[in-house]
Amino acid sequence: MADVVSSEAERRIVVAVDESEESIYALRWCLRNLPRPVSGDASESRDTFILVYARPTPPVYSAMDGTGYFFAQEVTANMDKYSRDLADAVMEKAKNICKEYANITVEAKICAGDARDVICQMVDKLGADLLVLGSHGYGFIKRALLGSVSDHCARNAKCPVLIVKR
Repeated sequence: MADVVSSEAERRIVVAVDESEESIYALRWCLRNLPRPVSGDASESRDTFILVYARPTPPVYSAMDGTGYFFAQEVTANMDKYSRDLADAVMEKAKNICKEYANITVEAKICAGDARDVICQMVDKLGADLLVLGSHGYGFIKRALLGSVSDHCARNAKCPVLIVKR
């Protein structure tokens, strides 16, 4: 009896998106392979896909940079605006991809901070049943130098993690 109840329960699937092709590939793969139909009706699903974009926090600058020049407030404002516009564009692209799948519910969350921490915090906060991430496929050296969001999330997320490779 428990299997019947759990198979019909809503799943909350968090999909981390960014501006990379790997992220979009993972989203498309997820949408093609994960939604479950409700009682055999393919036009409906109890799955909610939550798109999470981690926007870098705006840098904090002192009044003078290292060369002695003053930063104009408009320069930092423009940098922040670019970051917000990029987040909106990525999220709009992801939502448009999701529109092809009318049988799912989609939510979007844009958060500021380090992607590794933001994604793990959102998984916990949203009570996710699954986290889906794309993999850039970095080799050992790049992964050691740059760090890997997918590796960090696989170790620290409080739910199962699916890493989709291209």
